[in-house]
Amino acid sequence: MGIGSFIKKQFIDVLQWNEDQEGVLAWRYPMQDFEIQNGGVLVVRESQVAVFVNEGQITDVFGPGTHKLTTQTLPVLTNLRNWDKLFDAPFKSDVYFFSTRVQTGRKWGTPQPVTIRDKDFDMIRVRAFGMYSYRVADARKFFTEISGTRETYTRDEVEDQLRGILLSTMASSIGGSNVAFLDMAANQALMAQEIKGDLADAFARYGIGLDEFNVASVSLPEELQRALDDRISAGMKGGLSADKMAGFTRYQTATAIPLAAQNEGGIAGIGAGLGAGVTIGQAMGQAVGASLTPVAPQAAPAPVQAAPAPVAPPAEESIEGRLQKLKGLLDKGLISAADYDSTKAELLKKLIG
Repeated sequence: MGIGSFIKKQFIDVLQWNEDQEGVLAWRYPMQDFEIQNGGVLVVRESQVAVFVNEGQITDVFGPGTHKLTTQTLPVLTNLRNWDKLFDAPFKSDVYFFSTRVQTGRKWGTPQPVTIRDKDFDMIRVRAFGMYSYRVADARKFFTEISGTRETYTRDEVEDQLRGILLSTMASSIGGSNVAFLDMAANQALMAQEIKGDLADAFARYGIGLDEFNVASVSLPEELQRALDDRISAGMKGGLSADKMAGFTRYQTATAIPLAAQNEGGIAGIGAGLGAGVTIGQAMGQAVGASLTPVAPQAAPAPVQAAPAPVAPPAEESIEGRLQKLKGLLDKGLISAADYDSTKAELLKKLIG
């Protein structure tokens, strides 16, 4: 390269990034055909960090402020220091800007159920959704672990990687905790707290700081939700004893009564005839009775009660009394004289005979 070519080259007086595009986390300053002028100015805004890379290695990191670049403050060799080599620099420096603003309102979710281990249900599959926010906290780690030497690195690209980290961390955090899933599902703030600590550690490995994390909703697969609803209903019915599974079975038996009644023929119409219907009814009655009546261990048999004495029929009224009533009816005009005479004659025959 000759003197004329060097004079035609453009020198950089001010290095800065205006963040014209939304969602860009890392941006490489365009250095082709440009050289940093000795004494140039580097402007780093409050929401930024600048990283200088020389021969593939990070040489310095500049925080917010205005920095004057000299051979004393910046360990970079430029054309101005290599007159003996006709202004051909043997070293090349790149400048990367990183946005440290908090990326808010980022959504996370589980499109497919995540399998986790639970203390109550052993293994269950859950779906969850929520919001989180993060920022670039360590530009060195972010550059070496994620963004690299690309011209730009966007928010969408990093979130593709964060999504996998988030889901695996969520499964291990919930599975490793001593809190039952039902308790965490009822208290979403508790679930978020269980996940956030482990998730912050996982993000920090890549130079990312987790700012906020929350859980908006938690759901189970339909078949598991139906089973859980049945179990909750059993508890509401009051049929649960110390043995929860036995109570759940009694509840299922009891709820079969109205379902059978809807069939044609009632309980007997289930398909086994009237005899099977009676047997089912007896079994249901025993199951429901067992759920309502506690059984004392080794209870003594109840004493046999004596059968009540038969009630004697009322004594038959005498003929004399009947004759008196018959005369009273005649006197009151309730019967005719003929009726009175004929009935009186029959009663007298019984009395005499």
